[in-house]
Amino acid sequence: MNLPNRLTLTRILLIPLFLLIAWLKYPYADYLAAAVFVLGAATDGLDGYIARKSNQVTLLGKFLDPLADKILVSAALITLVEMGRLSGVIAVVIISREFAVTGLRAIAAAEGVVLSASKLGKIKMVTQIVAIVALFIRDPLDNFFHIPFADIAMAAAVIFTIWSGISYFSGTWKILKKDGY
Repeated sequence: MNLPNRLTLTRILLIPLFLLIAWLKYPYADYLAAAVFVLGAATDGLDGYIARKSNQVTLLGKFLDPLADKILVSAALITLVEMGRLSGVIAVVIISREFAVTGLRAIAAAEGVVLSASKLGKIKMVTQIVAIVALFIRDPLDNFFHIPFADIAMAAAVIFTIWSGISYFSGTWKILKKDGY
């Protein structure tokens, strides 16, 4: 197994640790959970970079990488809902977009069309990571910025989530429409 795939597997293995820490009730658990989440999220960019630069892109990596991203973000969102820090509606919107785009990619792949991550999709991922971390360490951030930073970050994440989803669907619809969809 190559290094990029090991990094992706590390991200998947960090998810149970993240969940355990997030659900513990001890001082600074939120900060530690946020740190583990950031570590997992950091492997996302790193595994892709290494795979492309060293020509180690594999079918396993193409499958596991987006799956690991979706599980990590979904786990964090659901945890934040359980903690009362995030509306379930927002979590459903974000998670639904992830499932919808994954389904769209599967349909496109069946037609021989590869949907790579767009710039908008990458911005979406970064805003989601920032928003999730901000919700875990909400109080110091809000006190530092003197504004509800976590809420603003999540609003931006939702906007980019919806925008990138619409972008994927509108761009792909034109391609698939030619084939009778």
